[in-house]
Amino acid sequence: MNMHINEAKRILVTNDRGGYTVPTDRLYPFQWNWDSAFVAMGFALYDTDRAYRELERLVEGQWADGMIPHIVFHQPSDSYFPGPNVWRTRHSIPTSGITQPPVFAIALRKLHEASGDRTRTLPLYEAALKWHRWWYSARDPEGTGLVALLHPWESGSDNSPAWDVALARVPTTTDTPVVRKDTSHVNADMRPRNEDYQRFIHLVDVYAACEWNWAKQWEKAPFKVAEVQTTAILLKAGEDLRALAQEFGLLDDAAEIVAFNEKSRRALLAQWRPAFSRFVSRDLVSGQDIEAPTHAGFLPLLALDLSADLADAVVAEMQRWSDGMKVAFPTTKPYVDSFEAKRYWRGPSWAIINWLLIEGLTRNSRADMAEALRLSTVRAIETEGFAEYFDPITGEGCGGLGFSWTAAAYLSLAA
Repeated sequence: MNMHINEAKRILVTNDRGGYTVPTDRLYPFQWNWDSAFVAMGFALYDTDRAYRELERLVEGQWADGMIPHIVFHQPSDSYFPGPNVWRTRHSIPTSGITQPPVFAIALRKLHEASGDRTRTLPLYEAALKWHRWWYSARDPEGTGLVALLHPWESGSDNSPAWDVALARVPTTTDTPVVRKDTSHVNADMRPRNEDYQRFIHLVDVYAACEWNWAKQWEKAPFKVAEVQTTAILLKAGEDLRALAQEFGLLDDAAEIVAFNEKSRRALLAQWRPAFSRFVSRDLVSGQDIEAPTHAGFLPLLALDLSADLADAVVAEMQRWSDGMKVAFPTTKPYVDSFEAKRYWRGPSWAIINWLLIEGLTRNSRADMAEALRLSTVRAIETEGFAEYFDPITGEGCGGLGFSWTAAAYLSLAA
């Protein structure tokens, strides 16, 4: 066991670029938002100073309106597309123009509990609260409690089958030439398809033409999805933010956060669909439920205290997806038409998604399933190494190797 823990720590050192961690060398040469939050939780287990640094470097990219972008381009690199010249944002440090799942406050609370360092936690708490306010104003302007994504990359699950119908409406024409770099680092069969990339870049062009103004983007967005995974992470982060606000005696903040949380809790519960034994996102362009069977339908476990019968139904469905899999938990239901065991978010198992699901199962007193998932994840990493993700059927490690968030997940799950 010790050997693997040492290797996990070595990967985090290797991927350090001066107080922030790249996900892996060359394939992802910058600082990614939710990657860094997971990495900070890994560091918090043995080096709180370095964990704080990770979050502090991420916040350097925060916009004046509160958004924390999905990529901060601290230094140039030509091994990734799209770079800063494609995003055309106007921040003091080059960043992307979209965001990513708000794991930040979850990491911050864990770090604060490990360190007790109020002086370093407080400015990061303020940054997290500004970002939460941004989510509820820019991405839920109608006050529904479910926050929306305007780009598949914001979900972190870039090419998930959950986006197939909504993305098919987005044109494949682009103003920006699409010059993919990812497929020179990783087998193309493990990455999104070219037409996905055309649509991803079409969306970037549309929003850059709006000059990244949130109200204009909301109006013009050809892709708009009220998403249960992101809302569940936001709600869990909101619970952690509220705990910090109370500890710091910031009672007005705490009351504001409680109101956000209650709205999202109600909205998430309303997305439960008994026919599928999971929660569903909503396509705001068509007004339809998104019925594609993906792992996101189980992520609300992270932030909800489900009734026993609901939790039983969720776990029974998760069990059906896991049966016969070498590595749980598949990101798409096995053997449906859209399932592809090695293609990025269309089937593979990811250690960080398992980490979130384990937290959710534990919260809902489903210790057996949580432990089975923990063991499956730990064994996969010990067998195949710190891969970006795993083929759930064969167990093969796929995508980028020497991956930071897989190392961080291992440090937490093996502990």
